[in-house]
Amino acid sequence: MGSEKFPAPVADLCDANASLILTGELRILEPVFQPYGQCRSFSGRVVTMRVLEHNAGLRALLETPGEGRVLVLDGGGSKRCALIGGTLAEVARGSGWAGAVVNGCAIGVRALASNPRKPGKSGATEMHVDVDVGGAVVRDGEWLYADSDGIIVCDREING
Repeated sequence: MGSEKFPAPVADLCDANASLILTGELRILEPVFQPYGQCRSFSGRVVTMRVLEHNAGLRALLETPGEGRVLVLDGGGSKRCALIGGTLAEVARGSGWAGAVVNGCAIGVRALASNPRKPGKSGATEMHVDVDVGGAVVRDGEWLYADSDGIIVCDREING
């Protein structure tokens, strides 16, 4: 996963769009997500998904054309298994996804932690729903920007 187009460092985007922070249109995720893999900066339109200790339906989603989008995967903050591993990260990269933020464990994306245990393969999957990740609500179709400064989400595309 990775994005060729990154508008500006996240800190600069926050500075240039301070009024959007005041109105709540631009939200800053808590600094709890760690980078895993080589991709350090990415941005794109958000696709949300909610699962708990399984990744049923995730491969099928990541095999669809990513078109530079970012997956925000709400795993309920569970650290009992990894939801995305190296194989799924390669599938996503090959399909044109820009990146992923995982409220849970993963390998090769931004996540709470790394975990060697595989997830279950069945369970309830919710797509295109509002998810609470990193202390902020993230909605399907919003824009996410992630780099070493942090992760921000806005209801529209922004520039620095």
